[in-house]
Amino acid sequence: MSEHVFKLPDLGEGMVEAEIVEWMVQPGDRVREGDPIACIMTDKANVEMPSPVDGLVLRISGQAGETVAVGAELAAFEIAGSGPAAEAGEAPAERPPAVPPPSAAASPPQEAPPAKKILTSPAIRRRAKECGLELAQVPGSGPGGRILASDLDAYLNRQARPVPEAADEQAEEIKPTGVRRAIARRMAQSKREIPHFTYVEEVDVTELQALRQHLREQRRQEPPMSLLPFICRGLILALADFPQCNATYDAQADLLRRHRAVHLGLAVHTKEGLKAPVLRDAQRLEFRALAAAIAGAAQGARDNRLPPEELKGSTITISSLGKLGGIVSTPILNYPEVAIVGVNRAVQRPAVRAGQVEIRSLMNLSSSFDHRFVDGQDAAAMIQRLKTLLEHPATLFMPGE
Repeated sequence: MSEHVFKLPDLGEGMVEAEIVEWMVQPGDRVREGDPIACIMTDKANVEMPSPVDGLVLRISGQAGETVAVGAELAAFEIAGSGPAAEAGEAPAERPPAVPPPSAAASPPQEAPPAKKILTSPAIRRRAKECGLELAQVPGSGPGGRILASDLDAYLNRQARPVPEAADEQAEEIKPTGVRRAIARRMAQSKREIPHFTYVEEVDVTELQALRQHLREQRRQEPPMSLLPFICRGLILALADFPQCNATYDAQADLLRRHRAVHLGLAVHTKEGLKAPVLRDAQRLEFRALAAAIAGAAQGARDNRLPPEELKGSTITISSLGKLGGIVSTPILNYPEVAIVGVNRAVQRPAVRAGQVEIRSLMNLSSSFDHRFVDGQDAAAMIQRLKTLLEHPATLFMPGE
C-alpha cells in the first residue's frame, strides 16, 4: 500500500487560494476515482473537486469556511500497490522523528530548538490578527495541534465579557462562507480601492414600453420580454462612442485596458448571493439572440449550474432589481471594471411635454464609475447617449447604430 497526496490545483486566472464550502468525505471513507470529495469556492462559483484515485481517505485538510492555498495538501489517500509514499512531484507525508537511541541521553545538552510552528489556516491567522490575538495562546484540537476555527471561537468566547441578552430578543449568528464571503471581500475591495462617482439620469421609457407590449402581443407563446434586453442593446451601442467606460484596471501592472469586445456582466440575485454571469462578445448578438442569452444566463446563475469561466472576465456590468429597483441606487463597481449601469424601476409619473402635463413611464439609470479613469463629463455623456437610444427605441435597430 502507498499514500497519495492530493494538492489543491490552480483553477486559473491567478487563483492563489480557495475556500472549502463542504466536505463530502471523511477519513475512513472509501472512494473511487472521480467521486466528489469536496466543494470549494473560487471567485464566485462553487466547484466540486473529484477524487484523483481509488482508495481510502486517510486525512482531509481544513474545515468548511477555511481557505486552502494552491499547492497545499487538500486530502491524502491510501491506495493499492507499492512505490514511493507519494506521487511524483508530491511531497511525502511528514512523519514523527525517530526515537533517539539510549546513548543520546548521555550526550551533552544541546541548544534549545526554535519555537514550535503554529499550524492553522490563513483565514484563522487573518482573523486572529484582526482581533489582536497571539495564536500561541490558543490551544489547537486538530491533528498535530492544528488550530481550527472552533478552537479560535471557543478561546474568544472565553475571553469575551458576557453581555446579558434581552429577554425578548435572540440573535442568530451566521458565519459568511462560500459565495457570500466572496461577495463581501470583493465589495469591500471595490469600495476601499476605487473612488466611486455615481450619476443618475431620468429616462422616459413610454415608447419603449409600447414597443415591448407590441412584441409581447405578436409573440404570445414566448416568455414575456422585460426592458433589460433593450437596455443592454442600448448600452452596447453607447459604448462604441465611449470606449473608456468599457475598460478594466490591472492594479498590479498599473495598466488600464480598454476592450473592443463587450463582455457584458449581468448582476443576478440568487439564493447563494449575487452572481454576475458574463455574455461574451455581446456586441455580436442580434437582438433576439441577446434577449435569449440574457434569460439563459440569469436562469443558469439561479440554478447554480454555470461553470466558473462563465462568471468572470466581464468588461462592464449592468445591474437591475426589476420591480424592486426603487427610484435611485448607488451600485458598487464590479472590480476591476470602471463602470456599472444600475437600472431602477419604471413607474408612471406626471411629466411636462411641450408645455402639457402628461402621464409618462419614467425610469432612472443610477450608474457608478471609477473616477480615476472616467471623468464626470464622460460618464454623464455616455448615460445621456444611452438615454437618447432608449427614448427613441427605433434607433436601437437602425443600421450603423
